[in-house]
Amino acid sequence: MSRPFASVRARATLAATLVVAVALVAAGTAVLLSLRSNLLGEAGTQAERSARDVATGLAFAKPYDDLPLDVDDRPVQIVDEEGRLVAASEDLERISGTGVDAVKPQPAATARDGGDDDDDAADDDDHGESLEPGEIGARTTVSDGSATIDGDTEDYRFAAVPVETEDRGRLTVYAGAPLSAEHGAVNTALTVMLIGFPVLLAVVAWVTWLVTRRALRPVEGIRREMAAITASEDLARRVPVPDTHDEVARLASTTNETLTALESSVERQRRFVADASHELRSPIASLRTQLEVAAAHPELLDLDGAVEDTVRLQRLAADLLLLARLDAGERPADARVDLAALAREAAEGRGGVRVRAEEDVTVAGSRGQLERVLANLLDNAQRHARSAVEVSVRRDEGPHGAGGGGQTAVVAVADDGEGVPAADRERIFERFVRLDAARSRDDGGAGLGLAIARDVALRHGGTLTVRDTPAGGALFELRLPGA
Repeated sequence: MSRPFASVRARATLAATLVVAVALVAAGTAVLLSLRSNLLGEAGTQAERSARDVATGLAFAKPYDDLPLDVDDRPVQIVDEEGRLVAASEDLERISGTGVDAVKPQPAATARDGGDDDDDAADDDDHGESLEPGEIGARTTVSDGSATIDGDTEDYRFAAVPVETEDRGRLTVYAGAPLSAEHGAVNTALTVMLIGFPVLLAVVAWVTWLVTRRALRPVEGIRREMAAITASEDLARRVPVPDTHDEVARLASTTNETLTALESSVERQRRFVADASHELRSPIASLRTQLEVAAAHPELLDLDGAVEDTVRLQRLAADLLLLARLDAGERPADARVDLAALAREAAEGRGGVRVRAEEDVTVAGSRGQLERVLANLLDNAQRHARSAVEVSVRRDEGPHGAGGGGQTAVVAVADDGEGVPAADRERIFERFVRLDAARSRDDGGAGLGLAIARDVALRHGGTLTVRDTPAGGALFELRLPGA
């Protein structure tokens, strides 16, 4: 079952919007809590200030009628140590949250009518402080409640302040500050957030959508061009590279490099197939001609020529098969190969070939492939030598061609021919390349020997190069990492 398609732009927009939404909710919650805490603290401060103003008057023995009990229509209660309401705001109709529900001063005879709750409230209001006459308590108790004044009911924060008087004993002053400002500010802030946050999230989503669309536009161009290349099979085309010098530009550059390598590989394969077909045509045509003549005139059969063409065809097929395996990335075997012994075996039976080899020069690899390298180098040297070919095998402590360090095995094949021009020293390792245009295909090989030798050397982590000998001939040097 295929998964539903979700574009990178949609996922990026959703992710950005979710992150901003979480951040806004967290920030909004923190702001609301901080605002509420500050406003509650301010209300508590106002309530305490009002309570201490009344307590100051009590400390100076002012009568209840001279106390500021009705300032700004805020509820005020004065309770004695027995929990009896002795004074209150004139228009107070109902109150809760102070522990004393009475709103009218009570005579002494009914002081206990309020029950145990009033006694407990009075005990709590003593605060445990020991006060001298005329002294106001330092600690303030804060509580939340509500009150109805002149028909208007509101929430209040109450502050309780004890005061010790000379003639009336311990009194507790309750004064309230309205919480309407706190409720209004919090509700306003919450309303603004409920309206503003969705708008802000919509703006964030829209901006993210536009930015990601602009950022991913080159990617879409690359995709369209790659789809066109796939449909047309035209590997010469390239994807557009934006001028942004960012990851997308590097992606486009890497894609073009891949296309270049792919085009080169495909072209190489096409050329290889064409050249292989051309090379195979000659021995097959020759062999067919000889067989047709022999069929018509058995007495004219050139058996030696037919065998020679068959051998050439067999060698060419083997070379092509080896190249195909090398191109497929076949890893060589990991056997220990003695290059000195291998060089002597390769030179055996070849006239004019001299071998100088140090003992115990070993490498890890495929004996069959390395034997093919030496045979190809010797074939090439004998083809161009005037009289002598020399093979030397030695150890070298310097780094080998693959870039590593340590001991390196070196096999050098030198001839006394005319050498290889500097301009052609890399071209000779290309497939089906012959520098001697006058040499016929029958007299020489197919131009694969040195190409195979170079590929085998690279597969073994080494190098194969050519330079001139001091006498002017060609010196092919194979360097492989020592075992």
